Amino acid sequence: MSHTQSQPVIQVTNVCKTFPNGRKALDGVSIQLAAGEMVALIGASGSGKSTLIRHIGGLIVANKGNDGGEIAVFGDQVQAGGRLTGDVSQVRRRLGVIFQQFNLVPRLTVLTNVLAGRLGRMPKWRGVLMQFSHLEKQRAMQALARVGIAATARQRAATLSGGQQQRAAIARALCMEPEALLFDEPTSALDPELEQEVVKVIKALAEEGRTMLIVTHDMKMASDVSDHVIFLHRGLIEEQGPPETLFGAPKSERLQGFLQSTVHA
Repeated sequence: MSHTQSQPVIQVTNVCKTFPNGRKALDGVSIQLAAGEMVALIGASGSGKSTLIRHIGGLIVANKGNDGGEIAVFGDQVQAGGRLTGDVSQVRRRLGVIFQQFNLVPRLTVLTNVLAGRLGRMPKWRGVLMQFSHLEKQRAMQALARVGIAATARQRAATLSGGQQQRAAIARALCMEPEALLFDEPTSALDPELEQEVVKVIKALAEEGRTMLIVTHDMKMASDVSDHVIFLHRGLIEEQGPPETLFGAPKSERLQGFLQSTVHA
């Protein structure tokens, strides 16, 4: 996938996060994503992957003071020294975040759930009244078609399978018209056959050249669709590089052990 050498879309610089129990979740992590780049974050549970995603989205803050580092998205600072900046709400409108929990409202239709992705881009009074324009509904239907579940638009979200619910969550993020997407273990709660439905959608988005950062336990997907892979271990970047290097000739013994454990899992 081609991407320019202009200002990074996502820049994380020396970010540290220590939880109240004393556990270091992130220990001086620095990464950057160029426009159109797909980066996969891999590592064992508790290595800091999901914590990093939440920091980039401005959902949690790093350590206070100089130890916290800083994060910029689209050139705008999201946080620095453990404090969110005034630009964070603007950044969130341009950043789609998809979690392993679908976060759909079960009693509402799939279409209404997807339209919720527009709330940050419309006047608050219309959002409160759930008054969506014809154009907004068109965008939502296009997003549902994009993930292959347009036929479910009028169903209640509770009636969907797990794979369909995750695709609806991706459609909701696409309805925002984001410039970058963050995925936090989007397939880990799914059975293998449902997982493949979602992997297919993510692969198609990667082929479009979208800027994406994905936390995944699926090494095949990370190998197939990413430009760059980062292996985190206990809050530190242990090894990183192109997928053919990381998966084909890993240098770190920890990475070798991790890859062997995923093969046998």
